[in-house]
Amino acid sequence: MKSIVMKAIAASVMLGLASGALLAQSANQNLEVNPYAPSYGHSYRHGAIPTRSVQAQMHRYAASRHHGSSKTLAYGGGTSGVGVMDGHVKVYIVYYGSQWGTQSSNAKGDDVFSNDSYGAAAVAEEMFKGIGTGSETWSADLTQWCDGPYAVKGATSCPSNANFVPYQTGGIYAGSWYDNTTAPSAPTATDLANEAIKAAAHFGNTAAGSNRYTYYVVISPHGSNPDNYQGSYCAWHDYTTSSYGDIAYSNQPYNMDSGAGCGVNFVHSGSAGSLDGWTMTLGHEWHETMSDTYPSGGWSNPTNGQENSDECAWIAAGQPGGAASVAMGTGTFTEQASWSNDTNSCAISHAILH
Repeated sequence: MKSIVMKAIAASVMLGLASGALLAQSANQNLEVNPYAPSYGHSYRHGAIPTRSVQAQMHRYAASRHHGSSKTLAYGGGTSGVGVMDGHVKVYIVYYGSQWGTQSSNAKGDDVFSNDSYGAAAVAEEMFKGIGTGSETWSADLTQWCDGPYAVKGATSCPSNANFVPYQTGGIYAGSWYDNTTAPSAPTATDLANEAIKAAAHFGNTAAGSNRYTYYVVISPHGSNPDNYQGSYCAWHDYTTSSYGDIAYSNQPYNMDSGAGCGVNFVHSGSAGSLDGWTMTLGHEWHETMSDTYPSGGWSNPTNGQENSDECAWIAAGQPGGAASVAMGTGTFTEQASWSNDTNSCAISHAILH
């Protein structure tokens, strides 16, 4: 029976990935195509953060084509009526595979693993606990984005009667799951989508609508190569269809393995900066899931398909819109800015609008 269920889940995921790719291809048929982008030929890699060297190649190509530089985002009209996370969100972290090692916990109740020498798991959990606490305004940029019946497809701003993303007061971390079955050393996109569906079942989110305001971060262990990320990108997000409804999730590799290419020491030097890129990429994909929940029904650039965090990736600290340390109620975390239509800038902080 278990085999039959898993085959059914796999079939559902494949259908979801295929239909999602077709929808994206249809919706984005007029977009500029950058052959160096990690999403080129992989339409499910929404908001894929290129490694720093790949981003340089992308920029050189764009400059050679004399592409415009407008970063203004437009509303995609919603996917099944959903454009953004217009409620308080629950974030679940999934540690994918027994390769994480032995599990324990620290004094704060965060997960600790024997094969996580950076302590990345605990930092991820504290970051999501900290969003919306300690008067942080890094996440407030999201409160300008909207969906609902009064949001108009193609619009670059929201009417006052739209459904807005609210400020995520009090943290958004909802729990973790260590799936300590042996994971593939190089999980495919289908494997990752399957894992998100398994996580929904594990957390009991199986009723219709139970995943509307839920986001699963699927984190692979040290030494793995999920969806061939090495040398190409640092993370991406997507959604998959299932009998539990549409499920938003991200592929978060253990990207410290990629060193400076994925942001190690991007802002801070030495051990203090070892997780700079880790928290930046976690924040990047969460921001984009909030503003473009089921891509590309939410907010993205109609010219090149980039989402709010894509527009501001790898801007050096100290430059306008550059990465910076963000103080939250649970600690200080390195984050990048995200694009703001209402200020026409990459905003590392923003007024709380809703």
